[in-house]
Amino acid sequence: MLLSGHYAVATVIGLLLSLVSFLLLTGSQRKVVYHRLAPWLPLTVRPRRSSSSKTPPRSIPPEWNPPGNVPPPVEHRDIFPPWRRDALAPAALSSPYARESELPGVFNDPPDRIFRESLIPFTADYRICAAPASTYTPMGISLSEIAALGDFPDYAELSGVPLPTPYPEFRIETALPRPYRPFRWAYHQTMSLTRLEKDWWLEMESNFVESIRARKELFDKYGTTMLNYLPGSELACKELMEMALQFQCARYPHYFSLSYSEQRGHVFHNRILKTETMIRDMHPLHVLLENVPEDFGVMLRNPEDGYYYLRAGVLCSSLGWNLGTKLGMQLREIHQPIPDYKEKMEFSMDRYFAKLPTARPIQRGSWGLEVDKPLFMPPGDPHEAYRDHQMNPAELPLSRIHLRVDWQTLRRLPLSGSIIFNFKALFTPVEDFREEPHVPRLVAHILRNGPQNIMAYKNTWHVEHVVLPALDRWAREQERDGMVEKGWEVSTLEETPFFRGWEDMWRAKQGF
Repeated sequence: MLLSGHYAVATVIGLLLSLVSFLLLTGSQRKVVYHRLAPWLPLTVRPRRSSSSKTPPRSIPPEWNPPGNVPPPVEHRDIFPPWRRDALAPAALSSPYARESELPGVFNDPPDRIFRESLIPFTADYRICAAPASTYTPMGISLSEIAALGDFPDYAELSGVPLPTPYPEFRIETALPRPYRPFRWAYHQTMSLTRLEKDWWLEMESNFVESIRARKELFDKYGTTMLNYLPGSELACKELMEMALQFQCARYPHYFSLSYSEQRGHVFHNRILKTETMIRDMHPLHVLLENVPEDFGVMLRNPEDGYYYLRAGVLCSSLGWNLGTKLGMQLREIHQPIPDYKEKMEFSMDRYFAKLPTARPIQRGSWGLEVDKPLFMPPGDPHEAYRDHQMNPAELPLSRIHLRVDWQTLRRLPLSGSIIFNFKALFTPVEDFREEPHVPRLVAHILRNGPQNIMAYKNTWHVEHVVLPALDRWAREQERDGMVEKGWEVSTLEETPFFRGWEDMWRAKQGF
């Protein structure tokens, strides 16, 4: 009995000495002990997750809401995008114009305090900052490191998004866009995001030459309401342009290439247009205007509040708005006219922009029905008059009505941390729906039963009196001919954003 008492006292003394020893350890030493003992500890005993500059602080989980469904408070100024500094060393080796003598031997992470205190100012031009070695982008990369990587660095390595697969069988003369049908039921306002297919970021079609010409004519007419850039956007615009040209050269090498010489610098060769663009002679957005028939908006993080603002863009395909009406706005201000945005999407979108990784670009589509093919329609444009009334069906044949899909992508740039929103307007005659399984019934159901505020925003009313009878007729035909099973319950198609059998039809139309 006495012996067992001695054992008990010894055990207590041992535990007390262990506790004192543990408390004398440093934070990192305690963490090691915790990890080694974790399997033997109760589930409630775990070390607190430490934050670091490499992984931005987590916001309050989205599933937690205070009473009244008010979004939980978030200090966006303290949230930074996920870093990819580990990609700098391999990118330095694979970037053809890197200045090796200026690259550090080891790419160490900057201390958190120094990083936060040394962010590049919102309106600063990265090329003329006074202390490039100690000035950082939100990605934790110094301006001197960016300069040392040189022009056209290895963006695939830097971003984590591989270059596209070469497409040698592509022929611009017969090229058609993929038949996007972003219809959903039940239909309500959500982001509806899916992961970007890396081969289809920038998609070309047979009207490439005509589209470039039309966009340049629009810029000549409307100027800065279509293409403009504010101070601080210089790095993002250059980065976007270089990534876009790298994509085109990798995807369509028989049409595009880049060359370099001391005399001319970098030159982009466009064999479709039979042009050569000297990169250093143009602003990056003008290079895109001359060679890439897509719209781009450049969103920059403001270090003062952590929110994202539209600071530059080339936008030639907008309906009812233009770059001039949105430039300088914060994300929520840009989307103010959209039904349910503030109530259902604002919090999620701000959080999504804050945390979007470079390696996870996304895609989505919006749609509408239009008379003819309006590409650009600023406020007050005469084409708006078509939306004010329903034309006599004798004056509005079905052949004039088109589905317009704005196929959109969103991605973060790996050096500047800017977010690029881009889209391409694609037009399809609604008569094509006749051969697309389930599409007529799905679209008719949405037009009749979609939420009133969303359908009013889409403004399809002006053509519904012509479109709906045709959709109903085609839906009956598809069921009668066995293309669609009888009694099909309307829902989002399994093949979304396409339809059953789309690829065979698409390839056949191009002569594959």
